[in-house]
Amino acid sequence: MTKRLLKLNIGLVLYALGIFLTLQANLGVSPWDALHQGLAKLTGISFGKMSISVGIIILIINACFKEKIGLGTILNILVIGSLIDLFYEIKLVPLMTSFSGGLLFLIIGMFTIAFATYFYIDAGLGAGPRDGLMIVMVRITNKPVGIIRSTIEALVAIGGFLLGGQIGIGTIILAIGIGPVVQLVFKLLNFKIETIQHQYLFANS
Repeated sequence: MTKRLLKLNIGLVLYALGIFLTLQANLGVSPWDALHQGLAKLTGISFGKMSISVGIIILIINACFKEKIGLGTILNILVIGSLIDLFYEIKLVPLMTSFSGGLLFLIIGMFTIAFATYFYIDAGLGAGPRDGLMIVMVRITNKPVGIIRSTIEALVAIGGFLLGGQIGIGTIILAIGIGPVVQLVFKLLNFKIETIQHQYLFANS
């Protein structure tokens, strides 16, 4: 368990850093981050706290549909949002004002998220709430996971845009690039995601 918790926390720190880098790239953010941005602007709540709030709401929805919850699911909600706010507070990296600088941040951010995904999943302590929502919707609709994932991302992106979130070329780069980057990192680390057995908080959840 100590090794699992260490991997989980490394993954969460890297995930928060990767998201922060994509935000500071200033070229457009991922659909979920656009939603968090838009809601943060609307309410005056910080980006990190809004990310936590949305995560809690999704967790409740998932729990209503008996989706499995692990320690990693809960820490995903609490730690990532808190760290992003901390990174903003200490001004960890500057906001990019050029396309080249923004593109560099996006690429570094994607690879950071990819390595974070490896550590986070390899810990085997449960999926994040947004991935859990995708699983719930697949189960309810009986539609292919690709269609469900794309539909959720599209609806979230539209909502984020309407609320004032930053949708731009970076959003497209992230949407197209993050999958292949994660796949490349998994291949480099010889990591087989299908072999992971997750440990959940409730045996009957």
